[in-house]
Amino acid sequence: MSHSISPLASPFPDMPPIAGVRLAVARAGYKAWDRTDLTYAALEEGTTVAGVTTRSRCPSPEVEWCRAALTLGQARALVVNAGNSNAFTGDRGRAAVEAIAARVAGHVGCRPSDVFVSSTGVIGVPLPIDKAEAGIDAVMQAPAADWLDATQTIGTTDTFAKGASTTAIVDGRTVTLVGIIKGSGMIAPDMATMLGFLFTDAAVEAPLLQRMLDAANAPTFSCITVDGDTSTSDTVLAFATGKAGNAPLASFDDAGADAFQAALTDLCRQLAQLVVRDGEGASKFITVTVAGAESDGSAHRIAMSIANSPLVKTAIAGEDANWGRIVMAVGKAGEPAERDKLSIRFGGVQVARDGLAVDGYDEAPVAAHLKGQAVEVDVDLGLSEGRATVWTCDLTHGYISINADYRS
Repeated sequence: MSHSISPLASPFPDMPPIAGVRLAVARAGYKAWDRTDLTYAALEEGTTVAGVTTRSRCPSPEVEWCRAALTLGQARALVVNAGNSNAFTGDRGRAAVEAIAARVAGHVGCRPSDVFVSSTGVIGVPLPIDKAEAGIDAVMQAPAADWLDATQTIGTTDTFAKGASTTAIVDGRTVTLVGIIKGSGMIAPDMATMLGFLFTDAAVEAPLLQRMLDAANAPTFSCITVDGDTSTSDTVLAFATGKAGNAPLASFDDAGADAFQAALTDLCRQLAQLVVRDGEGASKFITVTVAGAESDGSAHRIAMSIANSPLVKTAIAGEDANWGRIVMAVGKAGEPAERDKLSIRFGGVQVARDGLAVDGYDEAPVAAHLKGQAVEVDVDLGLSEGRATVWTCDLTHGYISINADYRS
């Protein structure tokens, strides 16, 4: 992980252990770095799993493996490799994933399909099987790690470790949810974001856990963007060990299902926003809200058009209240919009209304708002009730520096 910490960084929280989960880390040596780069989570028998994966048409072998394994709904182990994404590596990449799953299954005594594998890093370099297998053998003998160890180990260009936790009451019992995530660039997931792993001691049947994760993903991971680029490896997996002892949740109608869903969505939102706060080169956390659209979907697409605009993002980086760039981004989205009904606010101050600049508005409070680290952009289309909120960051010279040197 980078030593230049994002100015938007949040401290890593104290997070409780999850019964049925054991963490360990090891150094496989995927890159020439002196750090751990393999995170392992052992999951007790009976753990259910759900996941969302990238919409990229060029997914990694790890993503394809996870998709197939998810159909079975059971998990006994998770392996996460950092420094090499193993994407776009053909049969050699697929062989590496199969070898990792087989090696872990041999240690654990489970099916290879019970082993979930994720990798992150450079695209186009096959993951070396010998290093992966040696790393797995080492991690099996490693002492127990904590959430911070596990999170730091999966990072690449991340500048700080990202984790969050929450609780819910299900069947009269307190259940705990913990999540760790990595991601800093290549973030516009349309499904998930980079690599995220959620763990709970609640008992939740796999089909319902999948539906709940899908529902939690839509307003969280699918509402962030750093740079408009979707990774070949994006994956979020949720594991439920059932060790809290609640009656297993099987339906949204079950007592406590609504509380668990709310907690899961809150956890995903916390993690998603942490990724934006670590956006490569970011100096400002930007909330874009679009209201008055013809539908929620239309509002979301317009909001993402604003959030992904290099002109909007650089204007905010320069603390320039150039609302004309917001108009541009609304207009290019291809969604219903009427110029003469459009209004725009920065930090709650209206700068444009009914298709015109607000006559005589005072730019001083807007300028002061843009100097802060949290920037709010609100757009009202004045058409109907559709609404969406997305989160992004500004675009600075730091983004160019990080990515120009990424492979060196």
